[in-house]
Amino acid sequence: YSEGKDKAMKRLREEIDKASKGFKREDFSVPFSLSDVSDVEHFVARKTELVEIHKALSGDGSRRLVVLHGLGGIGKTQLSAAYAKQHKDSYSAIFWLNIKDEDSLKQSFIKVAKQISRNHSSGLRLSNMDTSEALDEVVDTVKAWLSLPNNTRWLIIYDNYDNPKLPGKTDPAAVDIRMFLPESYQGSIIITTRSSQVKLGHPIQIRKLGDVRDSLEILSTVSRRQELISDPDAVNLAKELDGLPLALATAGAYLDQTTRSFSDYLRLYRESWLRLMETSPELSSYEDRTLYSTWHISYKSVKQQNPLSANLLRLWAYFDNQDLWFELLRHGDSEDPEWLRELTKDEVSFDSAVRVLNNYGLVEVATSSQESIDSKGYSIHGCVHSWTIHALNQEWDCDLARLAVKFVGAHVPRTNDIQPWPMQLRLLQHAARCSYMVLNSLVVDEGLAHEYHNLGLLYADQGKLVEAEQMYQRALQGKEKAWGPDHTSTLDTAWGPDHTSTLDTVNNLGLLYADQGKLVEAEQMYQRALQGYEKAIGLDNITTYVPALNTISNLGLLFERQADLAKARTMFSKALRGYEQVFGPDH
Repeated sequence: YSEGKDKAMKRLREEIDKASKGFKREDFSVPFSLSDVSDVEHFVARKTELVEIHKALSGDGSRRLVVLHGLGGIGKTQLSAAYAKQHKDSYSAIFWLNIKDEDSLKQSFIKVAKQISRNHSSGLRLSNMDTSEALDEVVDTVKAWLSLPNNTRWLIIYDNYDNPKLPGKTDPAAVDIRMFLPESYQGSIIITTRSSQVKLGHPIQIRKLGDVRDSLEILSTVSRRQELISDPDAVNLAKELDGLPLALATAGAYLDQTTRSFSDYLRLYRESWLRLMETSPELSSYEDRTLYSTWHISYKSVKQQNPLSANLLRLWAYFDNQDLWFELLRHGDSEDPEWLRELTKDEVSFDSAVRVLNNYGLVEVATSSQESIDSKGYSIHGCVHSWTIHALNQEWDCDLARLAVKFVGAHVPRTNDIQPWPMQLRLLQHAARCSYMVLNSLVVDEGLAHEYHNLGLLYADQGKLVEAEQMYQRALQGKEKAWGPDHTSTLDTAWGPDHTSTLDTVNNLGLLYADQGKLVEAEQMYQRALQGYEKAIGLDNITTYVPALNTISNLGLLFERQADLAKARTMFSKALRGYEQVFGPDH
């Protein structure tokens, strides 16, 4: 066997097959063609997935079925086409069916029937059949041909099975794929779907591209621009699009047809997302689906299955895309929207809503490593988050923005809580989203002073002093407007004993300025707070009011830093006498 061991073994197996079964595999062969599938011009990576598909479909000719599921735009169709091209010699025939709805599926069966009849007219009796009048008969005939004895080496790809008929689903347009599978337990099948609920074979979840170099390869191929790995602007754009093939291809197509730079596109993506997506070129490799419209398909199904899930997705636009969890949204306020109270009435209701989103690949369990007393959270892809902001919320909802600020601010741990840092770290990304909305006047400030103060505390504890100052200033403005410059909570029981006063915020600003080295500004804040306390509760009562004593102590520390030791000693002595009077000398 001079032809080599592998080829010799292959030829030997074919001879044994012919002798034992008395047929030739070519009897059922159909020339390879994916004419109805757009060319996979920018397929990259996915080697692990390709190997897993091949392993799952390898066998003795009995039925093998793989379900590729994942977010719309993640590249399931492209992966299936790449597998078909890579392994076309392993199959006697490969057929592609579009199963986005029943009509499309039946039209695909007509095309398959014509492919078969061109090569096996005797095996497929369609010569006298009016295919436009007898679609069901065409389907049955193709299924019968695929079920013939020894016809075991075919591969069928059912693409875009995004509206599957599932238990409890009442959509009349939903498709039951089992009605369109060949009866005989043979052959190989790939199904692509957004739904993780399709439980027919070996499931493979298709995730985003993990290596930024693969993302850059898509950008480079589609934009026809080279050496992107050394272009920091291209790398930044690839990171922003976070391994989503459809988003990367959309960006590449736009850049291919314009003179815009990568930094220009990133700026437009952040500032004018909707306009950019509406005017981006159509992609031949993503059948009539754009980044702008692709998730609307999933959203319609989600809304039909569980309106709470759809509302949660809309609300998510006003939080960060990473790590949203049950307790963060549950604060039991009777003024909250009825749907939100229904969503968070218990864990079961919340889990049910999230599960629908997860079924369509729109959310996944967050990968945060932070330990927390709260439950584990969920995340959505950054590109999906941009869609929720610009497409799902085309009209900015100030009420939802206010809810987000209220929930994040209310969840900031108290300074005397045990180990507040894990929760603080978990909240930081959401706090940044809230700060953006507040500072860009996307939230009505009225009634949020307490939440702004808490956000200031969060930032200060995390060493983010600029952000802390911004939130404290907002809180101070709100409190002065609502209660006046000298308000202190202990004088007004209507606000409750835990209500943070105007003067507390002034004192915290003093602390913040001291941490920043702005000692003049810090002294101004401390003196303002102290004068406010004196005016509000009287000079004689200062020595027994702990917040005022804290301010006096802070002034002592400030004077010490300024090397004014006489003033520092006076402040420390005054604060110490007050603490001893309140807590006792041995406290």
